[in-house]
Amino acid sequence: MSGSSSGVADLLGVLAYAELTAFLQLAEDAARHAPTLNDRAALGDLAATEYTHFRLLRDRLAALGVDPEEAMAPFVKPLDDWHEQTRPGDWLEALVKAYVGTGIALDFYREAAAHVDEETRQLVEEVLADEGRSEFAVERVGAALKEDPKLSGRLALWARRMVGEALSQGQHVAAARPELATLLVNTAGEDITRMFTRLTEAHGKRMEALGLTPGP
Repeated sequence: MSGSSSGVADLLGVLAYAELTAFLQLAEDAARHAPTLNDRAALGDLAATEYTHFRLLRDRLAALGVDPEEAMAPFVKPLDDWHEQTRPGDWLEALVKAYVGTGIALDFYREAAAHVDEETRQLVEEVLADEGRSEFAVERVGAALKEDPKLSGRLALWARRMVGEALSQGQHVAAARPELATLLVNTAGEDITRMFTRLTEAHGKRMEALGLTPGP
């Protein structure tokens, strides 16, 4: 099996907790910020998908003989801290977080999944499928910016702050979990800094898709 067993458990653990918190966050955002019942229902559908992904990861951990709660435990504080530091203040901020913030996190996990066994990699790819999140966010944020272009500056600043927090937390996690960090570099010994550069570049593309300026 490619990747150490502890590294695989770390990857599945962090991804499982990320999916669980994404489910809870989307459900909360739907209840607190969605301006229409249709928007609330659409975000609720996305939340349900995240919970389905969590269950798949939880079951995979159990099948590997790993306690899911123990696997998720090291990642509770960094992910909870990130959600607390990036709590959206309104509907548009919630959408930008769901698309941009979640997107860069998924890129992080996808990098690690390149170096695990085939069955785990296929599961991770299934879990990382977009499931309509991008289209939903891009459509609604784009419509809001067309109606009020002045929103662009505030939302761009919000996204940059949020992603900065995500990269910082990702570096903390990688430093604290060396087996997971090993999955984040290729067999040629690529420096992890280059991986974070790729994540930042992908973030810029998402910002452009939203009609926002990536910034420095």
